[in-house]
Amino acid sequence: MRRIALILLAFMLPLPAFAGWVRLDGAAVRDALSGQKVIYDSGAWQTFASAGRTLYNAGHDSWGYWTVRNGRYCSQWPPSNGWVCYAVERDGQRVRFVAESGATTTGRYAR
Repeated sequence: MRRIALILLAFMLPLPAFAGWVRLDGAAVRDALSGQKVIYDSGAWQTFASAGRTLYNAGHDSWGYWTVRNGRYCSQWPPSNGWVCYAVERDGQRVRFVAESGATTTGRYAR
């Protein structure tokens, strides 16, 4: 009888929360990126200034602009004047950008 009680108790206890990718939106996207440096799995890195400038480096500097629109991170890289937007997901110190096609770019915060 005691064994049955322990088994039932085990099923009633809350399961531990496991970390996983969480989709961000609006202010959470801005908070996750503003003032941050992200180092991508490829070795490239990117900074996100709170004023809306961004610097991407994969061997040489490339300056662009970033903002949040409709809950997504959007970037523009001159000389193009078009904006491209991505969903942003976070898992602890990791961040990833998800294109409309479903392709992802993953990195981690530089500390």
